[in-house]
Amino acid sequence: MARFFVVFIVVLVVLFGAELTHPVQEALVIPWTNFLTKMSASILVFFDDKVISYGKVLQHLDSGLGVSIEAGCNGIEAALILTAAVLAYPASWRMRLAGIAFGFIAIQAANVLRVITLFYLAKYSEPMFKFAHLYLWQALIMLDVLIVWLLWVRQVARHEARLEGPRV
Repeated sequence: MARFFVVFIVVLVVLFGAELTHPVQEALVIPWTNFLTKMSASILVFFDDKVISYGKVLQHLDSGLGVSIEAGCNGIEAALILTAAVLAYPASWRMRLAGIAFGFIAIQAANVLRVITLFYLAKYSEPMFKFAHLYLWQALIMLDVLIVWLLWVRQVARHEARLEGPRV
């Protein structure tokens, strides 16, 4: 347990430190944030053809209201926390890579839902938007990280049990 905690903290510090560098921001974070905005807009267009995106902004043409996806709102930090937990856990590299890939998809799917709900809350209720943005979705995204990690740990245990075979 102590080894897990130390490795988790070290990997987390390294990942967050790398994420804050200018080259990583320019090459990964900003393009990902812009892609997340476009992806959210492409889903919203099915329900409302007056939604557009540009850069990190998701906006409604009629009302002019919009949201800007800022650092901490793009799901990257949550994915880094999951990545650190997966890398700290004793498992094969194949299982770790699968956990990181599946986890990233699960976190980003929840984050797209987050962006869409916050977009509509910003349009209809500022107090609800503030509550959902500052408290509700922060907790739900971290809960998503925890659930994904726990499901992955269970898969690792099942995989190892299959490799060991039946006990006599």
